[in-house]
Amino acid sequence: MPTSQIQIIMPSHVNGVNRLFGGQLMAWIDVSAAVEARRHTKRQVITAAIDNLTFLGPAFLDETVRLDAQVTWTGNTSLEVRVDSFVESLTGGERRINRAYLVFVALDDAGRPASFPPFTPRTEEQKAEWSQAEERRKHRLLARRAG
Repeated sequence: MPTSQIQIIMPSHVNGVNRLFGGQLMAWIDVSAAVEARRHTKRQVITAAIDNLTFLGPAFLDETVRLDAQVTWTGNTSLEVRVDSFVESLTGGERRINRAYLVFVALDDAGRPASFPPFTPRTEEQKAEWSQAEERRKHRLLARRAG
């Protein structure tokens, strides 16, 4: 079951043209993803990478933002979480404004990487996400080696 977070955009969250600061949204995304990762692993986690963060549209002062986080892939000590961010209309509609993929590492009590139960994709959508997550992981590993 995905983790959801709801925020109302307040004056402290916006820039001079009343648009949500991208950095504020990134902070909400990181927290939502971390909660989902902690729920799955039953461990403390640290953010290892933000693999992709795409801004698809703006959000404005006084709008409601919903962030939905779900595990897309697990390894032995790391996992990927996707967060989709939506602006909800007061009349019931919504529009997606962001999609992000974050990688976390689970930690044991001494702060070392620790294993946890795997995520098993069941639906066709989850299987497709898993496959795409493996491709993103390959690219991250190649970039690290080239680093």
